[in-house]
Amino acid sequence: MKPIRILLADDHALVRAGFRALLQDLGMEVVGEAGNGREAIRLIETCKPEVVLMDLAMPELNGLEATARIAQEYPQVRVILVSMHSSAEYVRRALRAGAAGYLLKEANPNEFELAITSVARGDSYLSPAVAKFVVADYTKGATPDEESPDGLTVRHREVLQLMVEGHARQEVANKLHISVKTFDTYRAQIMERLDVHDLAGLVRYAVRTGLIRIE
Repeated sequence: MKPIRILLADDHALVRAGFRALLQDLGMEVVGEAGNGREAIRLIETCKPEVVLMDLAMPELNGLEATARIAQEYPQVRVILVSMHSSAEYVRRALRAGAAGYLLKEANPNEFELAITSVARGDSYLSPAVAKFVVADYTKGATPDEESPDGLTVRHREVLQLMVEGHARQEVANKLHISVKTFDTYRAQIMERLDVHDLAGLVRYAVRTGLIRIE
């Protein structure tokens, strides 16, 4: 059997090095490494991974938003979100974004191997500690792909993350290949939908919902 081709996406080089060593010990092939979600999306085209191990919190484009983009643009690529967060809301958002798996960073090597082989063959995988949330939602009649309660689209979240990370208006427009006028429209829509009308409030929202990480 050919080794499973994996792309690593994490903004910490030491974490990527640890994952790479572990995956190679498991007989898997690491075909690329990315330091943020935007870079991960670019590398999919050239590296052709089967599975992406995606950190949840990364600069420029976090793991949730990158996963949503990958699910739309590269549906054949399976994404496992790797996180230290075991709360129900993070798991629900991961599944809404299109993740095939959700793995806690505290998982042991055997669980990493099981998660990767499961999603590579087309199944899903959730760490046992978070699977209970999906069961609870199912018993309540909820579905993982419900609309996000804040009403923001994937593009709105991209703009918001770059804004609260301190990127200037023109810089955000350049990174997203949009006009400044379009950026202004997105910013106005974000503030209206969140009912937040200053940058400090947007930063608080982004931290509270895991869109950015405070070191």
